[in-house]
Amino acid sequence: MESVALDRLDRRLVHALKVDGRASFARIGAVLGVSDQTVARRYARLRSSGGLRVVGVPEWYGMEQWFFRLRSTPDAAAPIAEALARRTDTYWVHLVSGGSEVLCSTRPDTRASRDALLLGKLPRTPRITDFTAYQLLRGYEPDPALFVHRLGGGLDPDEVDALRQPPPVDPPHTAPDAADRAILAVLGRDGRAGHAELAGAAGCSESTARRRLDALRASGQVRFDIDLVNDLIEIDTTAMIFLSVLPNQLFAAADELIRHHPVNFAAAVTGPTNLIASISCPDARALYEYLGGPIGRLPGVTGYETAPSVRVLKRHGQLG
Repeated sequence: MESVALDRLDRRLVHALKVDGRASFARIGAVLGVSDQTVARRYARLRSSGGLRVVGVPEWYGMEQWFFRLRSTPDAAAPIAEALARRTDTYWVHLVSGGSEVLCSTRPDTRASRDALLLGKLPRTPRITDFTAYQLLRGYEPDPALFVHRLGGGLDPDEVDALRQPPPVDPPHTAPDAADRAILAVLGRDGRAGHAELAGAAGCSESTARRRLDALRASGQVRFDIDLVNDLIEIDTTAMIFLSVLPNQLFAAADELIRHHPVNFAAAVTGPTNLIASISCPDARALYEYLGGPIGRLPGVTGYETAPSVRVLKRHGQLG
C-alpha cells in the first residue's frame, strides 16, 4: 500500500462513504462543502493507494453465513489460511492467536457448497486438530455515525443524516436471479462500479442495470461498506471476541455491544459461545482497557475468549 496521510477532508470523505458508499460525488461534495471534482480527486487518491475500497455486501432471504474456527499444527495454519482465502465462497480469512489458528467467514450460495466445505473439505484436511463451526443467526452493524470515533474526526450527526439511505423494506423470499448475481459480483469487487460496467456483466441495458441495483438496495439484498486499511487510522490491534451470554440477556447484550466504539460488527451465533464480535483498537493497552471495562459491563456475560489477529489474508471477499 502506498503511504497516505489522511487530513480532515479525507476523514470526512471516508466517513461519508461509510454512511453511503454509492452516494454521488456531487451529493457528498454538497455535504462536505467542496466541489464534486475535489471529492472525485480525493477518492481516486485514496483508492489508488490501496488504502480505501467501497464494497457491495450481498444479503438476501435464506442466505447463510458461517464462521469457522480452525486450530492446526503450527506449520499448517498459514497454508490452510491461504487455501481458504483462494476459495470464492470465503469472505474474510484471518490468521490469529500467534499464527496457530485460522478464523474464516463463508457465504455459501447453496447448501451443496456449504456441505462440501463443512462436511467434506475441512474435516479431511490434514493437520487440523480442532474445528468449530458457528452459524450466524443475526448480524449487527454499527451505526455509521459512530465511525467518527474510529476516524478521529468526521461528519457531525446532521451531515450523517443528510447522507443516510432509507431503511430497506423486507427482502423478497427468493434469491437474486443470474443477472442480479452478476451485478452483485461486480459490486463485491468495486462498490462504486458504474452502471455501464454493471450492465455489461448482467447482459442488459444501463437503465435496466440501474433499476436492478435500486431494487437490490431497496429490498436490503445488498448493502455497501468500506474496506479501510487500519494503518491509515492508526489501528494496530484487531481481534475476535467470543462471548458466552445468558440466553435471557442475549438481545440486550448484543444491542449494547454494537454501540461500543471499537466494534466493527457483531453476530448472534450457534455453537459453544452465542455472541461474537470483531474489534479494532489503537494498541494492546487499549484492547486491555476495553476488555476490562465495557465488555465486563455487558449484561449477562459469563465469560469470553479473545483471538488477536496477526495476519489478514482476505477481507470483504478480496485477497489481502
